[in-house]
Amino acid sequence: MLYEVITFRAAILMFQREFAMRLVAKPNESLYCRLTVNTQLLARVSHLLKVGKNNFKPPPKVESSVVRIEPRHPPVQVNFTEWDGLVRLCFSRKNKTLGAIFKQNACLDLLEKNYRKFLQLEASGAIAGPAAGGSEGEGMDILDQKRLGITDLADRSKFKDYVLGILKEGEFGDRRSSKLNQDDFLELLARFNAAGIHFR
Repeated sequence: MLYEVITFRAAILMFQREFAMRLVAKPNESLYCRLTVNTQLLARVSHLLKVGKNNFKPPPKVESSVVRIEPRHPPVQVNFTEWDGLVRLCFSRKNKTLGAIFKQNACLDLLEKNYRKFLQLEASGAIAGPAAGGSEGEGMDILDQKRLGITDLADRSKFKDYVLGILKEGEFGDRRSSKLNQDDFLELLARFNAAGIHFR
């Protein structure tokens, strides 16, 4: 419901306890996951109370919790399709380093396909210039300059080095998704987008 046009100020909801605790988890906690990051991007979530299973008849097999979900106003300005694509990749192996995740062939296949599509759209004028979808700034300018030289991807190792170089620029290569917060993921997405790497 958070992905649609938001028309409520806050919601008080009860969920199975493990699901509820995933909504409110913090980086470096065992339940911190893609659901956590996506939900907390769009809303402030707080745990209100635990509901024991003996409060129900017949009692269920699991405990429950009540949470408060308050949509962020104004919402974070980010392309959610891109955001979710990045977060999905990062949490595919949340305890591995980002460097290890992004050097996998399946990941590189996806990114290279998106990269080629981006270059085609840019060449046709369907999208704006080199920084489309990314943030402006000196650090991004450096990445843009690198991106302009990566139009011929006949050699897979060249593209792999390009992707890992983006991680290295932002000092993300040795970091793990389970320890990154919202600002970290936003910065990572901005760096990739500015370099012409997109997620779907």
